[in-house]
Amino acid sequence: MTTLQRQKTLGKILSFIAFCILVYYAAKLCRVDYRIFKSGIFEGFQFIQELFPPDFGALGEMLYPAFETVLIALLATILGALISLLLAFGGAANLAPAWLKFVSRFIMVAERALPEIVIILLLVAALGLGAFPGVVALAIGCLGMLGRLFADAIEEVNPKTMEAVTSVGASKMQIIQYVVLPEVMPSLISNVLFRFEVNIRLSVLLGAVGAGGIGYEIFYSFQLLEYERASTAILVVLFLVFSSERLSDYLRKKILPTGKLK
Repeated sequence: MTTLQRQKTLGKILSFIAFCILVYYAAKLCRVDYRIFKSGIFEGFQFIQELFPPDFGALGEMLYPAFETVLIALLATILGALISLLLAFGGAANLAPAWLKFVSRFIMVAERALPEIVIILLLVAALGLGAFPGVVALAIGCLGMLGRLFADAIEEVNPKTMEAVTSVGASKMQIIQYVVLPEVMPSLISNVLFRFEVNIRLSVLLGAVGAGGIGYEIFYSFQLLEYERASTAILVVLFLVFSSERLSDYLRKKILPTGKLK
């Protein structure tokens, strides 16, 4: 074994030891206890047994909250996408000046630093309980993700096409209308559909903290120890998530030949 090989081997061994030490102290700091994990598994199975059989008699009562969840996600996605598009125009280097790009990108980064659960808690405190804070929270939550994706897509527009249109005297709005939007529209729609799918999941989570919808039904049922009713609500959530994924995949395949996000 050469000196270089021994050094590489020693480096791998030291890296592995350092990794093990890091995992050990992380587990110790988080109070990881195998005995608690072992007993918790059995308690978890017992709790799952209490969820069955589902109370299908309450299914009719779940339809309106489920519909409300879909409407929250849909409205939030539309509002968030429109605001994100405006933000993306300001965050694209090939359209906006440097100062505007910095401000727009900073807003996107700042939003991504705040989880939706934090935003909804602030909005519930300000606006009260209900669907409206949920719509606002999810719409704000779109800015960081969609704004960044939209801005990146706009920056990928062929610069030669933009230069050609600019050379014939086109204004900034005409460049956006006749060059930028037609080229990036499939990608924008595809990403909006994906965000709608994400918002369906998030609206369930936010519903548990006061945003209404099927998430609130799950939380309320657990609070009343009505586990069979909660199980029915969970099944409705699974149906909503599965349906939104299938619908999103179908529409993306219609928009993009590969069915992939750009």
